[in-house]
Amino acid sequence: MTSVALGPRYREETLGGLAETEFDVLVVGGGIVGAGAALDAISRGLSVALVEARDWAAGTSSRSSKLIHGGLRYLEQRDFGLVREALRERGLLLHRLAPHLVRPVRFLYPLRNRVWERAYVSAGVTLYDTMGGSRALPRHRQLTRRGALRQAPALRPDALVGAVQYYDAQVDDARYTMMVARTAAQYGAKVATRAEVTGFLREGERVTGATVLDLEGGREISVRARRVVCATGVWTDGAQAMTGSRAAFGVRASKGVHFVVPRDRIPMETGLITRTPKSVLFIIPWGRHWLVGTTDTPHDDGPDEPVADHTDIGYLLDQANAVLRTPLTHDDIEGVYAGLRPLLSGEMDDTTRLSREHAVAEPVPGLVVVTGGKFTTYRVMAEDAIDVVAEGLDDAIPESVTARLPVLGANGFEVLWNERRRLAAESGLHVARVEHLLRRYGSCTPEVLALIADSPALGAPISGAEDYLCAEAVYAVTHEGALHLEDVLARRLRVAIEEWDGGVAAATRVAGLIAPVLGWDGEETADEIKRYARRTTEERRGGAAITEAA
Repeated sequence: MTSVALGPRYREETLGGLAETEFDVLVVGGGIVGAGAALDAISRGLSVALVEARDWAAGTSSRSSKLIHGGLRYLEQRDFGLVREALRERGLLLHRLAPHLVRPVRFLYPLRNRVWERAYVSAGVTLYDTMGGSRALPRHRQLTRRGALRQAPALRPDALVGAVQYYDAQVDDARYTMMVARTAAQYGAKVATRAEVTGFLREGERVTGATVLDLEGGREISVRARRVVCATGVWTDGAQAMTGSRAAFGVRASKGVHFVVPRDRIPMETGLITRTPKSVLFIIPWGRHWLVGTTDTPHDDGPDEPVADHTDIGYLLDQANAVLRTPLTHDDIEGVYAGLRPLLSGEMDDTTRLSREHAVAEPVPGLVVVTGGKFTTYRVMAEDAIDVVAEGLDDAIPESVTARLPVLGANGFEVLWNERRRLAAESGLHVARVEHLLRRYGSCTPEVLALIADSPALGAPISGAEDYLCAEAVYAVTHEGALHLEDVLARRLRVAIEEWDGGVAAATRVAGLIAPVLGWDGEETADEIKRYARRTTEERRGGAAITEAA
């Protein structure tokens, strides 16, 4: 089956039709929870529109630790229900919903005490394994110091007396979010980015839709809906303020910072997790790189563009170097990113779904707000939100089916994986390139290969971002809803965090590839390149502060 193509024509037709009908559900926010809510609603037989002010996953959903995990630290807090829920979702994602996008990752947990800590951590990880299910991932192993150092020679011998090895999973968060939005569109949801909600439509006290501004064309559209779902993460307070009513709950932003270093800077065969005084330290394998994070600090400077500063990076370097044999320096850092976690700071008595992680409420009639939570449990959050929607509609709405509904690209992935050598021979690509495509596009890979068949030059690597093919940049625009150079380099291809220059060297080539599809002339193309270079400088201005402070 050919997948839905979220190209420029699709967007134009979608925006043109938003005012022509009343939807059952209008979802505001194109992060993972909003995309998940749109998929949950459309798969229950409801008519759905999904609008996002910027790009899919432009906020928190592209700036996470990129882990699908239960959260070992929640076991220590005795939040067993949360861990069990997250591990159930991890199993679904690995084996049923998105095996092409979610994959296992191995971790070491270094031990510093020979007796009590090994017993304590082992008991927790045994419970973690048990909650995760017998077939989910390999069970944990006990390692001596010598065994741990064989897997992780980068570690200082005096930083551990042994280790526990266990498994979790990881995902490209931005890509996964976009694929969930595409899946919703595949089933009939009308989805659009660069479509900002500027106010809510009202009939008396009831919210009956929203006013949407097309940020590309400048037109204003009134979108009517029986229910509006607000899934705007750290922007929740602002969205609730537009109602003029008391907020259901407040959201407090916590900043999490990560940096990226080349794989050869840390000689290990496994990821690493260890305690720090303020949070936990992750060193996570990411292709030819390592992700190092994270911080957990209050953020009061507004939600739009969080930036890592020298304090954030200095803290992470100190924590990493406390366990690494060869210290990392500022010069090792290829990329830096900062994201904001939406944390609940209060709730109303009428909250209908509440845990320490997420909450759903209807602060005014017709408006359902969902916030908090973590990436791993997005599907549960989305289901909870649409359950509240269903309770308020007169119709008999079916229960959620998303626990059994694979994400676009999952169906047929294993067959194509087994045929990867044939695909390589037919396309003229190396089998490693085909494996790369299959892990990013799943059963949509033939659509990317078709672009190369039509224009063989698209089978070449992108100059300045050689991990990716030119065809991937074009496909990002023709099928994945990218409208700007930043969308392609920062979220579809992840070049912005993987290259030393943030993708500036690749910008000219990529802009030239996508300009014809987006209808840019020479001046518009040049403006996009300049805008991306400026964005990269601003994103990395914390790095400049690091250098000055060093």
